[in-house]
Amino acid sequence: MQFGVSTQLYHAHRLRHDHLAEVAAHGFDAVEIIATRSHLDYHDAAALDAAAGWLTREGLRLHSLHAPVMERFDGRWINPLSIASTDNAARALAVRETGAALDLARRVPVSVLVVHPGLQDSLLSASVQNSRDAALRSVEEIVALASPLGVRVALEVIPNAMATADALVALLDELDMPEVGVCLDFGHAHLQGDVVEAIETLSGLLAATHVHDNHGRRDEHLAPFEGTIGWTGALMALQKVGYAGTMMLELAGADPSAPALERARRAMERLDDAARSCS
Repeated sequence: MQFGVSTQLYHAHRLRHDHLAEVAAHGFDAVEIIATRSHLDYHDAAALDAAAGWLTREGLRLHSLHAPVMERFDGRWINPLSIASTDNAARALAVRETGAALDLARRVPVSVLVVHPGLQDSLLSASVQNSRDAALRSVEEIVALASPLGVRVALEVIPNAMATADALVALLDELDMPEVGVCLDFGHAHLQGDVVEAIETLSGLLAATHVHDNHGRRDEHLAPFEGTIGWTGALMALQKVGYAGTMMLELAGADPSAPALERARRAMERLDDAARSCS
């Protein structure tokens, strides 16, 4: 199995070379970079050049880029961005920001762009809602930006009614765009019900993963085996549907980060052993 680490671990900080060096030093060969301007200012060409250089220097593969879902992050979301906004100006802004973030893919290869299909339920209100039609329109626009760069778009399973495994299958069926897949977020799927059932539902559509655990009540972003997900069953289901892509560990931010990376490394070894025993 291939494993990577999301820079979610450092999200509250400006991305630095030593962050990526630390990931590589713990035995990982791939990363996902979170495109939030307070973390990596994708409007700054010099910042993108620097990040591309750090990846090359550390021998890290940029498996995925997480499209912008907020303007800034300081431990909380500041000015969320939604491609499914009922406000067309806000929707268009989220698409434009995603296009700006894709400039990183002009500097270093990126396999997958992970996109949130709207806001999670906790951010919705009477005046802030998700629109399925807006999401469909936005995804078409984002694919037009990503495909020429060789980047596949993956819609993430997130805690909203429009982004469950079943709902995403229906959304992709309506889109009828083979270049669009799904990012299975294990923690989110666990909060929504059964992880194995979600994997089976998404058979043939999986393009990326976010791998983390929780206790079924809140989105804790724990290392695998620290919550209540049945990882052996999940790995067996992944093998059954033929997913052999990167397992991207998306752990909660931690300072210092080294202990979290050590837990991630141990989880990687346990997942790899479990997958071999399922074969």
